Amino acid sequence: MILNEIRRRARHVIGPFLGLTAVVYFAYHTVQGDRGLLAWWRLNQDIKQAEESLAQLEEVRDNLDHRARLLRPDHLDADMLEERARLMLNMGRDDEVIVLRPHS
Repeated sequence: MILNEIRRRARHVIGPFLGLTAVVYFAYHTVQGDRGLLAWWRLNQDIKQAEESLAQLEEVRDNLDHRARLLRPDHLDADMLEERARLMLNMGRDDEVIVLRPHS
């Protein structure tokens, strides 16, 4: 008798329980899964960080490109040439004061 009563009630509970379990499963993976909302947010943060790094690197590249253009034979800048020669030869004039900075 008790077993029959449990079986009869279980039939009414099993369907909603399985449905609720499926909803909870999919809701969890919508937020926490590999392609969930948190992963999407992290990916957007990584993209923003990569774009900032790219902007910094492009700025450094543009600066180096500008300095290289100043050393080209068709447009040789005398100040740049003197700066590079002093740096390469490790020399200066007698009337100059040289301030050494640590490399960054």
